[in-house]
Amino acid sequence: MIYFDLDYKISPPSPSFSYSISSNFLTSDIFLIKCVDCFHFRLKDCFCEGKMGDRLRSTSMEDLPVHLILEILMSGRLAVIDLISLELTSRTFRGTHGLFPKKFKSLVDYAAFQLCGLSSIYASLHCNAQEELLKRCNGNWKRLLRFLMAVEQSSDMVETSAGNMQIRSGRYHTLLINDSAAYSCGSSLCGVLGHGPETTQCVEFTRISFPVPVQVAQVSASHNHAAFVTGSGQVFTCGDNSSYCCGHSDTGRPIFRPRMVEALKNIPVKQVAAGLSFTMFLTRKGHVFTCGTNGHGQLGHGDTSDRPTPTCIELLASIGSVVQIAAGPSYALAVSDDGTLYSFGSGTNFCLGHGEQQNELQPRAIQSFKRKGINVARVSAGDEHVVALDSTGYVYTWGKGYCGALGHGDEIDKTTPSHLTSLKSQLAVQVCASKRKTFVLVDDGSVYGFGWMGFGSLGFLDRGASDKILKPRILESLKSHHISQISTGLYHTVVVTNCGRVFGFGDNERAQLGHDAVRGCLEPTEMFMEKA
Repeated sequence: MIYFDLDYKISPPSPSFSYSISSNFLTSDIFLIKCVDCFHFRLKDCFCEGKMGDRLRSTSMEDLPVHLILEILMSGRLAVIDLISLELTSRTFRGTHGLFPKKFKSLVDYAAFQLCGLSSIYASLHCNAQEELLKRCNGNWKRLLRFLMAVEQSSDMVETSAGNMQIRSGRYHTLLINDSAAYSCGSSLCGVLGHGPETTQCVEFTRISFPVPVQVAQVSASHNHAAFVTGSGQVFTCGDNSSYCCGHSDTGRPIFRPRMVEALKNIPVKQVAAGLSFTMFLTRKGHVFTCGTNGHGQLGHGDTSDRPTPTCIELLASIGSVVQIAAGPSYALAVSDDGTLYSFGSGTNFCLGHGEQQNELQPRAIQSFKRKGINVARVSAGDEHVVALDSTGYVYTWGKGYCGALGHGDEIDKTTPSHLTSLKSQLAVQVCASKRKTFVLVDDGSVYGFGWMGFGSLGFLDRGASDKILKPRILESLKSHHISQISTGLYHTVVVTNCGRVFGFGDNERAQLGHDAVRGCLEPTEMFMEKA
């Protein structure tokens, strides 16, 4: 049984809160221990009138009011697997208590439905699209919730049993967030690893030191520079600043250790995207700032003038809130909260998706999505092509088709977004594009890949290092793991599993896979962090 100190406090339980677990404890008891600290309620009012002298009183989950249990389920503290476990192990959560419509099979089912409604991705869909998405999830609200959570985490940190993590690969290096700390491995071109001028290579994940104590929440890796977002919304950058892509106008020299971007000090940021020689910053208010080289209009300000410090893109600020950004070599992408995808910068290889190769100096909506009523949820910018994920789990590709990077069974360029029909039966949750290759992560943790093998970076053990895969094919080498996130660099690929393990495959010439004994890894090889 769990015991509550019956106090009048509205704040979370005081230190006098205590509990004990009997030998035949329920999963739901552990669940309550996990979640009770996130509620502000008067325990006296919830459980009994009781006298002040009754300092300790026991209760079980079955004694709790249904509305309180529902509030706990919707606290946001539980993963979908937690909800499923509760439903399987406790009749309290399996029942409907006669309070909900018959279409909901249980209290957990109803809670999952309510949580789906809180998702910005789900809320942006029209009724027909919401119904289609539920149908694609076999009418299962818990699966739909898992899909929404996975998509939202695909550009952020993912929840694993070892904590929240994020993996990002650059040209010859890899960045990792684990337990709010940032790590790097690989080649330190111009200080991109963040360990100082004396460090030219790290053969294992090595923790990055910041000038002040920070909790790192998001990271982006590019060719020669890196950007980090902290839990408080501050931004730090390091690497090659010759184009001022790091956001520091007072120097054009390399920045060997993370340095705060002063221009954004009072503007909380939630995401960064590093391009070849420019950087995008997405604020918590949904505004986009850019800095660096602007020769193709990739900064989105209507001209080709470089910006040494982050500057707000006024056009995007005037049309609403942006929820995700992506940076290619010389072009940029932004997804708005209504599912509109905007592109700007270099039109080479049709990466902007407008059917022509003309540069766009300002953000322009991709009309083919608008005309078909398709809401884009996430997008990934490759070197020569783009892959997008819509709000119902379908995948679209466009740009240069060389080596099968678009996945349509040929090497033909696509000038506008084209539905990847071979994956229409799959519910995709993350898309990832790089040089002539693409990965699609689906909701059961499987990974599909296509394009150029590139030194084994596509992950197919039965194909040569320079072979082409023209259609999506599942990575058998990863089937024993449930993959939560994937990232691919120039010639190497890295993944995070739901258990918090990190694996890499492909080129390791510069230790970008965190090993010093091999030049390449055809099979997924586990990567480790330095020992404290």
